[in-house]
Amino acid sequence: MSVGRADYKERKQNRIDAFNAKASKSSIEANQEIAKAKKMGSVIPFGQPILIGHHSEGKHRRLIKNIDNAHRRAFEADEKAEYYKNRAESAETNQSISGDDTEALDRLKSKLAEYEKAKERMKEINKAWKQGGSLLDELDLNDTEKTKIKTGEYETKPFPTWQISNMNAEIRRIKKRIEELTKLDQMQIESRKFPNGEMRINTDINRIQFIFDAIPSEEIRKILKSHGFKWSPKEKAWQRQKTINAINTTNRLLKNYFLK
Repeated sequence: MSVGRADYKERKQNRIDAFNAKASKSSIEANQEIAKAKKMGSVIPFGQPILIGHHSEGKHRRLIKNIDNAHRRAFEADEKAEYYKNRAESAETNQSISGDDTEALDRLKSKLAEYEKAKERMKEINKAWKQGGSLLDELDLNDTEKTKIKTGEYETKPFPTWQISNMNAEIRRIKKRIEELTKLDQMQIESRKFPNGEMRINTDINRIQFIFDAIPSEEIRKILKSHGFKWSPKEKAWQRQKTINAINTTNRLLKNYFLK
């Protein structure tokens, strides 16, 4: 049983492209509204006040109102463009490792090695600091780090205990995820048919699905929702990401509700 879904990178890129497209569309709308406002404003002579009681008063007021509305729409479109631009940048730079990523295990192992190396580096620098800099020549420190250690700018030590403790906590978290994904990859669960439906393991998209011959009762829908399953119009199925917890939950649901 493999971990992840084959189209993970494609879906991620599609999401980024969609955000960028929405940002571009909103930016164009903002520019169009600004252009409208300028065009409408050009009709009014510079500095021309509203002539109270004149036949042009109503038209003048409506024109000003329309100009204000165009500026408001431009502002809203510009804000929307910035929002989607930030969403695209966030999606592109996001370094979190998803269980849907087929390279998740390799990336986690690489990240673990990086963090363990960083922790040892912290400890080495602390040791050099404690010994008054005698080990500095053995460490590839930059000039700023060497100066801080030699001049005693650090109040206690370069890397305080809490910082190393936080690093250890992150290392434990990564190790736990590696263990979970490794166990998940080895777990056995097969698609099962039940009266009026089927539980399907969709390895292509890394999802556990409940598919029914007809719309299930409200009670069944509530049970599925309460156990993390969501309706996917595209898949025509109630589904959730395949995880250890999801597999255990699915087995309980089959036993208690669908295979009774």
